[in-house]
Amino acid sequence: MHTTPTQAVVLAGGQGSRLRPYTDDRPKPMVEIPGTGTPIIGHQLSWLAAEGVTHAVVSCGHLADVLQQWLAGADLPLHVTTVVEDEPLGRGGGLRHAAAHLPHADEPWYATNGDIWTRFSLREMAGFHTERDATATLALARPRIPWGAVETDAFGHITDFIEAPPSPYLINAGVYVFSASFRELLPERGDHERTTFPRLARERRLAGFPLPQGAYWRAIDTAKDLTEAARELAAQTALP
Repeated sequence: MHTTPTQAVVLAGGQGSRLRPYTDDRPKPMVEIPGTGTPIIGHQLSWLAAEGVTHAVVSCGHLADVLQQWLAGADLPLHVTTVVEDEPLGRGGGLRHAAAHLPHADEPWYATNGDIWTRFSLREMAGFHTERDATATLALARPRIPWGAVETDAFGHITDFIEAPPSPYLINAGVYVFSASFRELLPERGDHERTTFPRLARERRLAGFPLPQGAYWRAIDTAKDLTEAARELAAQTALP
């Protein structure tokens, strides 16, 4: 049995209302990072395949036919199945529904939100998950605060300005490793982040994998995120 997953769920059903007009005619994961010519989900599937995933289940919702059409015509590096929720099941119910279509019910699996743009070692994360004997492991990111921060002394004098500092808090990065047993713990409908995750945390069965230093991570929520991602990618490709 694999301890490193070879199967994954991609949650690609979001409305993407904050990305309009890009999402007027396509679901959020079908939005292209300017200059790459490939939608976000195309990059995700390439990353999953490079990390040893051979089968992905893509959970579609908003404008599902646009996504299914693109997947059907794309030259993909792994086998892809799509599932569509007939009725809204909530995030946890949707994840459970999609996971039912994974090829190996008795093996662990990855999951990723369809709007995450990242690169790091999933194999390393799977090893971390196994070492801690966790039922679920969340990747944790430390995003930059989008504003300039101000430092003051005890007397109230401003001592420094710091442009876009890293957040003091870790956040859920939207990438997961789940043990085979996790699917049965998900709600039929509703949000697992309010039910399943807190329960596992109380039982010390939920682990958090901090993204390695220097790993690229960005959630594509707004048009500004698209512009920033394009700029960061251009900077990366320009490196010798």
